[in-house]
Amino acid sequence: MGLRFSERVFAWARSMRERPFSRGDVVVLAGIGTLIYAGIRLAVGAPAVVQGPQISLSPAVLPWYTAYSVRRMFLAYLLSLAFTLLYGYAAAYNRRAAAVLLPLLDVLQSVPILSFLPVVLLSLSAILPERTAVELAAVILIFTSQAWNLTFAWYQSLTTIPVELREASSTFRLNTWLRLNHMELPFAAISLIWNSVMSWAGGWFFLMAAEMFTVGQRDFRLPGLGAYLQQAAVSGDGPALVWGLATLVLVIVGLDQLVWRPLLAWSDRFKVEMTEADDPPTSWFYNALQSSRLVAWLGRRLVHPAYEWFDARVIQRWPPDDKGVSRGEAAGPRPDVESWRQAGGESGPHSAPRHAHRRSAASLAGSVLLVTIVAMAVYGGIQAAAMLTAIPARQWGAILVGVLFTFLRVAAALAIALLWTVPVGVAIGTNRRLAILLQPLVQIAASVPATALFPVLLLALANRRGGLDAAAILLMLMGTQWYLLFNIIAGAASIPQDLKYTSRLLQLGRWQTWRRLILPSLVPYLITGSITAGGGAWNASIVAEHASFAGQVRSTIGIGAVIADATARGDYPLLLASTLSMILAVVLINRFFWRRLYAEAAERYRME
Repeated sequence: MGLRFSERVFAWARSMRERPFSRGDVVVLAGIGTLIYAGIRLAVGAPAVVQGPQISLSPAVLPWYTAYSVRRMFLAYLLSLAFTLLYGYAAAYNRRAAAVLLPLLDVLQSVPILSFLPVVLLSLSAILPERTAVELAAVILIFTSQAWNLTFAWYQSLTTIPVELREASSTFRLNTWLRLNHMELPFAAISLIWNSVMSWAGGWFFLMAAEMFTVGQRDFRLPGLGAYLQQAAVSGDGPALVWGLATLVLVIVGLDQLVWRPLLAWSDRFKVEMTEADDPPTSWFYNALQSSRLVAWLGRRLVHPAYEWFDARVIQRWPPDDKGVSRGEAAGPRPDVESWRQAGGESGPHSAPRHAHRRSAASLAGSVLLVTIVAMAVYGGIQAAAMLTAIPARQWGAILVGVLFTFLRVAAALAIALLWTVPVGVAIGTNRRLAILLQPLVQIAASVPATALFPVLLLALANRRGGLDAAAILLMLMGTQWYLLFNIIAGAASIPQDLKYTSRLLQLGRWQTWRRLILPSLVPYLITGSITAGGGAWNASIVAEHASFAGQVRSTIGIGAVIADATARGDYPLLLASTLSMILAVVLINRFFWRRLYAEAAERYRME
């Protein structure tokens, strides 16, 4: 691992001219524009009136409402985890796929889903039953608040696996499944768990928006904890609001004690180190599970046999590929391949023609699907372009100015977040006693919707010079600083104990330890957190730059204000143009800045 942080962190500038804006970026932007246009067209056919349920404010309904919300959060998290593993794996190991997947990921995490929630709801309600459409839209909205930081963390882990571990996997001839199970997932465990905590906090953040949404005469509310909190706030029912917040805090603390803290204690075994830490993370619930005879019996009788059966079946169906064999190995039959053949992977001389026929049919089906997708994308792109031509030059100028002002606010919010998240995150990640105290508090603070505090900020700053700009920056900060904090905690917790002992033996001072050990170790996690925090800040600009308060609309110059105003007025051409402009700005920043820092981190700052 490179240790000269101050000399290498800006080395990405040497490669600025080597990777221009690619065709994959153009394809992704055209496809996103087509999807947005298709959603707008589908929304036209949605029912004119939708009747929603009554939201009770009785404390007796809170257990049921909480169960509904946790179910939606859990389904969205499962969807996010599956998306993360598949998407991140393809982006990390397939260069051709990465040319499209990485720009698409940049786009997806920057799409302002709150402004397009009406389009999503109306589109789904046009083709699905009403309640099904509303439930699915809520899960999708929560998914968009959980998936991106997980995917970036998984991709970052895959690209920074030490060479020694990859050489060991080649020596043992591990196939794709065995590498995933025994090398890649263990190496990424700490980062994935901390980002899962952040994903659930982000899900709680969007819960009120997901469960409490109306469009004109269409009532898309859902019974749940988020709807309960929103209804209590709108009705001014103080006791109900206290009951709802107390329930939310209780659920967050329960998840911390029963899920996240045991997982963090379990994942400490996967740190890349030769020496055990002096003060490893602990969990009373994890210790109770380890000492339970019932859990041990279930593991012996059910879990381990099922896992071994599944492991054996996967190995039989997918023998080792070329990645699992090092170049220096001699040719010849491999044990895994022989087992696969004996199990029926090849069944006689006619197997090759049959497999060739299947490959031919699959190739034909893939070609037809590709042609269909391209045709739909071309048609949608033409229609979207026609919609964009209706925008006058004056509005295009306002869009460009708005992008510039929002960029400055996003940069300011990230700079402020870095000032406090780096020292606090390192303290939590390296001090177990401090983590026990602060970890639940951080989760609760990250789960409180910042939009609920925005009226207070406006009241305090609106009448001062530059007050709206300061309020917008603070709202962006409150909604995005947690992505940085949780990634920094994960990075600090992953520093091997061996390197800590070495720094003590070398008698490095506090500044030298930070410069030569802590900061280089944090570089991949800082980049991941900054990408997701930056995307969240661009999204937050929609509510930060345009807000209704005390019967008045208060807005400042920014692309978020343009999007919010276009959404409120139903100006779909301006909405399309401003959203695509925001997406393009985020893609360019990620492409020419963060992606190069990713490459630098993968080359210089890996644990090996």
